[in-house]
Amino acid sequence: MTTTPEQSQPALELTAVAKSFGAVVALSNGNLRLDSGSIHALVGENGAGKSTLVKIIAGLYRLDRGTYRLGGAVVDFHSTAQAKDAGVAVIYQEPTLFPDLTVAENIFIGRQPRNRLGLIDRARMRRDARQLFAQLGVPIDPNRLAEGLSIADQQIIEIAKAISMDARVLIMDEPTAALSGVEVERLFTVARGLRDGGAAVLFISHRFDEVFALCDQVTVMRDGAYIATHAVTDVTVDEIVREMVGRDIEQLFPKLPAEIGDVVLEVENLSLEGVFSEVSFTLRAGEILAFAGLVGAGRTEIARAVFGIDRYDTGSVRIGGQVLRAGRPMDAIDAGIAFVPEDRRKQGLVMDLSVARNATLTLRHALARFGIISGAKEHREAVRWTTLLQVKGGMDAEVSTLSGGNQQKVVLAKWLATEPRVLIVDEPTRGIDVGTKAEVHRLLSELAGRGIAILMISSELPEVLGMADRVIVIREGALVAELSRDEATPESVMRAATAAGEDAR
Repeated sequence: MTTTPEQSQPALELTAVAKSFGAVVALSNGNLRLDSGSIHALVGENGAGKSTLVKIIAGLYRLDRGTYRLGGAVVDFHSTAQAKDAGVAVIYQEPTLFPDLTVAENIFIGRQPRNRLGLIDRARMRRDARQLFAQLGVPIDPNRLAEGLSIADQQIIEIAKAISMDARVLIMDEPTAALSGVEVERLFTVARGLRDGGAAVLFISHRFDEVFALCDQVTVMRDGAYIATHAVTDVTVDEIVREMVGRDIEQLFPKLPAEIGDVVLEVENLSLEGVFSEVSFTLRAGEILAFAGLVGAGRTEIARAVFGIDRYDTGSVRIGGQVLRAGRPMDAIDAGIAFVPEDRRKQGLVMDLSVARNATLTLRHALARFGIISGAKEHREAVRWTTLLQVKGGMDAEVSTLSGGNQQKVVLAKWLATEPRVLIVDEPTRGIDVGTKAEVHRLLSELAGRGIAILMISSELPEVLGMADRVIVIREGALVAELSRDEATPESVMRAATAAGEDAR
């Protein structure tokens, strides 16, 4: 194991920490050391114990066993308020601000500065907020309401709040999942500034490119236990993956050979004013076609139009030669198109319903007799598809209790139950750990092998290159390049996506 050089006093140290919930052991041996002036990554599959460890640090959970030291002193927080007062701050993937309050009011809520009369000193509050944003190098107006702010700006506001409370330890929990490339780089600049200012930053991410670009050290967890800590300069992605999953993954993108058949889907001159224009492509049985491009290029909007969620102005969509009516998703479903959306929690699942109910949502009519759904039929169909996809979770469990990877499998099960000819998957592995990603990739490859035509939208270039038979690059709502599997390289895709080189406008 490679470790960082010993310092006199770590900012935070957890030793042999354990936490159980009844008979379920969530954390058996958690170890973590954060040094001041460093950015430390925490990685592991879903269920590895990362979230439990973070919640102990943040005071949401109390540890059952082990030692938690902050600045050398042993602590045992009974609440998140105690942890905050001690200098621990958590920046979540989707912060929760008060939308009807200003930015400055959100930063200083509950501890507003007072003037000599005991009234809230709003001028000082705004001035202090401006100084915080200047320190972070981000121009945000303290006077504007929080309502309508981007996720990226909300995260910066939470960071400003943490700094204003003299936080010594900042935890960033999957902070980049909903950010564009520009927003990610801005967040990284802020994180580096915090590190250079002496803070200890814990960065949790499934994205290895981010870990290696930003972090100084990385700690790996597996099955609720500490595995190893490395300097990022002393370890490779393959080594981290091996430690995370406890086995070798010979390939993260298990692309199986598939026979490419006849054209199933034809899209011709599809246009929606201000969103995309003159979009034409075909998709064949057994083929995986990837839409690549930068965030905001229009990839999802095109897919939504093809499926009928959004109407388009001109053009046509055909499946098996049949023209589909615009803005009619039921027509698309009846014709054999399935659509797995990017946001599985909000658009793909009903979170407070059971696994069985979610997995059979697309079969409600077929399972009903005289308007009453047969519970036995529902259970039988749910078991059929969730078994095929190896979903881990009981049929009666609320889908909200499943890991992100298993939730994604339930969404896939729901649509595969319709036995589609065309499967559209938007960001199929976003927020999923590396081991489950490989499972989803293998599943997509197997489906293609069965003759299903797959349209995959992905912002992860390795996923595009590893899984696609053909790549279409979209920029500013237009198809700017079509590349075969052999032609698609990181350079060729990014050159087209960014208008670099000869294609620049």
